[in-house]
Amino acid sequence: MTIRAADRTEAAPAVGRAAGPAARYAAGRSARHHVPFDAQAVLAPAEGRADPVELLEGQAATRVPELVPIRYGRMLVSPLTFFRGAAVIMAADLARTPSSGMFSQLCGDAHLSNFGVFASPERRLVFDINDFDETHPGPWEWDLKRLVASLVVAARQNGLRRKARADVVASTVARYRQAMTTFAQQRELKVWYARADVDEVGLLAKNQVSKARRKTFAEAQAKARTRDSLQVFRKLTAVVDGRRRIVADPPLLVPIEDLLPDADRTQLETQLRGVLDGYAATLAPDRRHLFGSFQFVDLARKVVGVGSVGTRCWMVLLSGRDEDDPLLLQVKEAPPSVLATHVGESATAPWDSEGERVVTGQRLMQAASDIFLGWQTVDGFDGRVRDFYVRQLRDWKGSAVVETMDVRTLAVYGALCGWTLARAHARTGDRIAIAGYLEHGAGFDAAMVEFGELYADRNEQDFRRLTEAAAAGRIEVHRGV
Repeated sequence: MTIRAADRTEAAPAVGRAAGPAARYAAGRSARHHVPFDAQAVLAPAEGRADPVELLEGQAATRVPELVPIRYGRMLVSPLTFFRGAAVIMAADLARTPSSGMFSQLCGDAHLSNFGVFASPERRLVFDINDFDETHPGPWEWDLKRLVASLVVAARQNGLRRKARADVVASTVARYRQAMTTFAQQRELKVWYARADVDEVGLLAKNQVSKARRKTFAEAQAKARTRDSLQVFRKLTAVVDGRRRIVADPPLLVPIEDLLPDADRTQLETQLRGVLDGYAATLAPDRRHLFGSFQFVDLARKVVGVGSVGTRCWMVLLSGRDEDDPLLLQVKEAPPSVLATHVGESATAPWDSEGERVVTGQRLMQAASDIFLGWQTVDGFDGRVRDFYVRQLRDWKGSAVVETMDVRTLAVYGALCGWTLARAHARTGDRIAIAGYLEHGAGFDAAMVEFGELYADRNEQDFRRLTEAAAAGRIEVHRGV
């Protein structure tokens, strides 16, 4: 069965959670009659879609102009790095596809590299989604389709043949389905407390990957535990004229004194101090008390990620009992989610700013969040009001190098991401209805395999279009930065 996007029908209305498990499960099954599994493979034709380069240029219009060429340079390294920076393009494409009509809180950019390890407040290393810039309520399939497409893009780059790619995607989607079925049968608190401790993940993967890969995994765990504030402190700061300062590494890290004249620098420092004071009010009382033990030391502009390059991002150095007791925070601009124009803003949205949106989504979806996660809004030099969110710059953070994964490792990693995404959706959406929709879902797995291949084709086409735009001088590109 082939369904054109223009022919799709809306999903059956979902019942409320008060209806009881049996009715919710039945509502999910009913939605499958309106949007069958094979409809989930549909990718609307390229005709009539927005120009992908124009979408990227639209984002660039509100970003720091001198940093935008760095973003393009990073995106043009490969189809995979392009995909990482192209959430706005895929959001527009997903909006033209069928969906079951069941919403949950979405990551909004759930590609493979936006999962990783970090420290829980209890100082355990956990695996979870780690980027929420685009978080927003929306159809749960959109997150899963972005994950699936990233698997195919990565697998192609790693030289996997189509059959191997299909196996990787099918195992990932099956893990999502199975996890959702399990969560649907569990009590609310058990779902809320579920998380992937890295030590347990290692035991589960022990018999699924080679000895060499297990050694690499163990080394990555050990490395992640060293990636903390002290490590960044030693690497990125130095004593200059008797004072601790952030060391310049332009254009990726530019201290405030190198960025602005004295008068503007003083104004910006004053603004950032105001941001931190206001941000502290968004923390829980115990964490606000802890934050009050630290004093402002220095500030620098920092370039981060691929898709985020050009948004305003600051690294803030603070000190506690003495200068060898550092706290490093990242204060990052939060523009509207790329999903917002496609799903609409809810009149009951539980946030008053984009920074609060990011923090709310992260706290809903993650099993354990950074104790210093908060937000604030500030008036910029240009008269524009901008929203920011704040978190620790690094706290035992680590991510997988997907570019080196063989088929077995990619399948294990994909399945772990699938379980993690299902857990996040189960916390925030109607897990029982979603499980009902996915019942006996081998056909859904096959649809996701097809969708992943179709979208990887489109991603390669869009990558070529950006390459052509760079060659024609339409966009400026800084490579190798």
